[in-house]
Amino acid sequence: MTPTSDLDRVTMIVLRYMRRPLFALLFVYSVGIMGMALMPGPVVEGETTYMNLFHAFYFFTYTATTTGFGELPHGFSEEQRLWTIFCLYTGVIAWFYAIGSLIRLVQNPHFIQAMNGVRFARKVKRNVEPFVILCGFGDTGSLLARGLSDHRMRAVILDSDPERIKALGVRDYTVAMPGLCGDTSAPKHLLAAGVKHPACRALVALTNDDDINLKIAVMARHLNPRLRVICRSTSARHEANLRALDQVTAVDPFEIFAQLVYWAIARPELHNLNSWFVGARGVELGAPVQAPRGIWILCGYGRMGRWIHRYLQAHGVEVRIIDPGVDAKAAGDGTVVVQAHADHAALVTAGIDEAVGVIAATNRDADNLSTLLSVTELNPGAFRIVRQDRHENQVAFDAARADLVLQHSLTTARRILKLLISPLVQELVDWLAEREPAVTKALVARLQAAVGGEPPHLWSVRLVPGEAPAVTDYLEAGGAVALGALYRDARSFPEGLPCEALAVRRAGQSIMLPDKAFALAVGDELLFCGVHRAETRLQPTLHNPYTLRFILTGVEEPRGYVFAWLAGRLGRRRSDHEPSGRRPRP
Repeated sequence: MTPTSDLDRVTMIVLRYMRRPLFALLFVYSVGIMGMALMPGPVVEGETTYMNLFHAFYFFTYTATTTGFGELPHGFSEEQRLWTIFCLYTGVIAWFYAIGSLIRLVQNPHFIQAMNGVRFARKVKRNVEPFVILCGFGDTGSLLARGLSDHRMRAVILDSDPERIKALGVRDYTVAMPGLCGDTSAPKHLLAAGVKHPACRALVALTNDDDINLKIAVMARHLNPRLRVICRSTSARHEANLRALDQVTAVDPFEIFAQLVYWAIARPELHNLNSWFVGARGVELGAPVQAPRGIWILCGYGRMGRWIHRYLQAHGVEVRIIDPGVDAKAAGDGTVVVQAHADHAALVTAGIDEAVGVIAATNRDADNLSTLLSVTELNPGAFRIVRQDRHENQVAFDAARADLVLQHSLTTARRILKLLISPLVQELVDWLAEREPAVTKALVARLQAAVGGEPPHLWSVRLVPGEAPAVTDYLEAGGAVALGALYRDARSFPEGLPCEALAVRRAGQSIMLPDKAFALAVGDELLFCGVHRAETRLQPTLHNPYTLRFILTGVEEPRGYVFAWLAGRLGRRRSDHEPSGRRPRP
């Protein structure tokens, strides 16, 4: 049995609701026309006239449209007028019945849903720009959609909550983002969303149910094995299943949150660079958050709390835990555990007076804000890191004035956005996390010199004919192009553009922080960070062979046949002057 499409559903619903009204109208007008043709008309020259079927049909046509041309082709007899009165009233009743049925049809939720599905599928099918499918439009999905919009990348959105899809219609996105309310894991909805569309770049599963996310990933892999899938997962079992699938990336929001907390405490320079890359509000490059080292109190030991404890404990940070349901054995030997809610008494018991910082990491915003108030009263000098669970509570967290506020939906959206827009950025950050802090500090100094105080702009360039035809032609012809020479500024040669090359990907291998003498090859993918105008100024070098040769040699070659001929002739004359030192005779 084949699945029913939305267009078939629309057809069936229309026939179900409008079959009887249409038959009623057809019956009333058929009887009226036949009766009008049978009714005796006026007597003309001693003979009774009758209206033929065409005139009867014509009369009922303009009568039904309320035009009112009068009695044609002759005046009516009393019988015809009586029949006309009868037909008019029965026609009105039939039209009321038909219009009422039509109103019920357009208000039917199944019809509305089916029509939305048809319009949605048409919008996706007509799209030619690259786009991403977002399954789930909660806090993380809406924040990710905003980030994609800021980068002018389209998204197609699926969500089972009709209110979220309605809210999508009032968002001021810079690009079109059609949405559909339905089962996000249903294959027919994934197909309507364009999972097989040639312009589809990735599918992101962001529902709050790990089982549904796993089902979406499995369905997408079967429908389009080459499509990249990014899936939210908070379960070790689901994550293991996802990692076994090819082209599927599992993202754990709790692990990301814990990693950022650890960086803020133990690697502030890396936390500052990562926040600057993603455009976090109020972050200045080179001015990291100075979180102290010492005893930390962790309030909340759920899934996120366990991740935070694992990260901090693995790097030698002493952690004391406050949670009413914490198991002392699960926390590990030597860990101070207070089985209570994080109120005044629990904080005092955990040793708030000797702690350097507190992490409020429960899944309830009210409890986290209450913990901040208690910490401020008991130890005003303690460093306060707080988890924000709901984006709608942003105003309250701004008023709390915590030293560091981390919203797990926002951090997850930023991580996925990096994977979609510039995957090399996250590879670079992970690579720096495994190196000494001096490497990160050196990169920060380079970026400060290149960008200054302007916001960062990250972009990638692939050395392929479609994106860099001048460079690929030059390399294929046997020329050599060094990385540092590529981003010189042709307008102010030999100065460089306000940007830095952060990474190069070649044949599946990533080279982090390559030097300026790095020799480029066809097919390389380059990751740049700089100001927005640097990308615009780099385009002539990538596309124009004259500009490319100029920034490589410093010599501006003549353009056009005439100027090339004149330059060649002038060059030959100069070469003739060199042996004798005087001008030859003509």
